[in-house]
Amino acid sequence: MKSASKTSLARGFTLIEIMVVIVIIGIIGALIVPNIVGRQDQAQVTAAQSDLRALGNALEMYKLDNSSYPSTEQGLEALVRRPTGFPEPRNWQAGGYVRSLPTDPWGNPYQYLATGDRFELFSYGADGQPGGEGHAGEIRYEDL
Repeated sequence: MKSASKTSLARGFTLIEIMVVIVIIGIIGALIVPNIVGRQDQAQVTAAQSDLRALGNALEMYKLDNSSYPSTEQGLEALVRRPTGFPEPRNWQAGGYVRSLPTDPWGNPYQYLATGDRFELFSYGADGQPGGEGHAGEIRYEDL
């Protein structure tokens, strides 16, 4: 018969084993975290660019149908509902040009200015203010 002391096994981890696991987790974290951090900002900029392209294309379709872009006063809402005022949309398409107006990824409305036979379409970026740099800078349709 074997004695109880010889058959009992040591349970748990040694301090060295725990430290090795912590070091491995630290190395993995050091490699992965920098690749993830900052991606949200880039994803938001990419989403804004995608929205601007879609709105820009809808404005181009609006102009093809109505011979002009909506005025600044009519705004982007003219893509969703038939606008009133000048210039009057003669061939506005029932159902609109977009289902609804998106807001930018930071929750702000996209900016629209009609300038004669051209338009400006942009987002102020993460800070919601004119100017700025990086993801806080303006994202413009003509820059896409």
